[in-house]
Amino acid sequence: MDAIYGCRLEPGARLTEEALADLFGVSRTIVRQALARLAQDGIVVHRPNRGTQVATPTRKDAQQTFAVRRMVEPEIVSLLAQRSDAALVRRLERHLDTENKARETGADTRLLRLTGRFHMMLAEATGFPVLARLVAELQAFTCLSVMLYSRSADDASPPCEHEAIVAAIAGGEAERAAELMRHHLTHVEARLNLSAPVDEVDTLAKALGMPPAGALAMRR
Repeated sequence: MDAIYGCRLEPGARLTEEALADLFGVSRTIVRQALARLAQDGIVVHRPNRGTQVATPTRKDAQQTFAVRRMVEPEIVSLLAQRSDAALVRRLERHLDTENKARETGADTRLLRLTGRFHMMLAEATGFPVLARLVAELQAFTCLSVMLYSRSADDASPPCEHEAIVAAIAGGEAERAAELMRHHLTHVEARLNLSAPVDEVDTLAKALGMPPAGALAMRR
């Protein structure tokens, strides 16, 4: 289900066992097991008579996701800064070059995917698989939330913030790296429209590519 973790499937997208089995050349049993695991994590939801769909996080879900990320990810970059891994820094710098090219060309979907991949690279670099899986799940919810509540892909990564984090890691500045990550995650959350009252109708409308309920009411 890299398509979900990599921001390739939008919130509310319908997933059928038959189509997925044909696409990946596997049995429906394997697909069913994969969807069941994703459902346990809340990444997909199964609705009777409607099938399985990619989750549509509420604003509260998004706020909780960022709260957990602020607990976890500053510790990740602090640990990496203490290790002084030059090879990791070079990989991160190459990735940032790719991010910047996507930003310059206006490739919003690709930029969203790349900014998420940056955080996954950091988690994977710790060498703790459990931590990497947790960040992958959090990143999936973040991608879905950004697609629902942002104005542009730049909301997922304000310019220069990733660069500052990498510079702190490269310089062995553990406390600064942690503080920069907290600021970055807070900044990203602040750029999303999470303060308005939760409106499940509008959330569903956006997931389905329809106008907000208020806009429909004005036409009547």
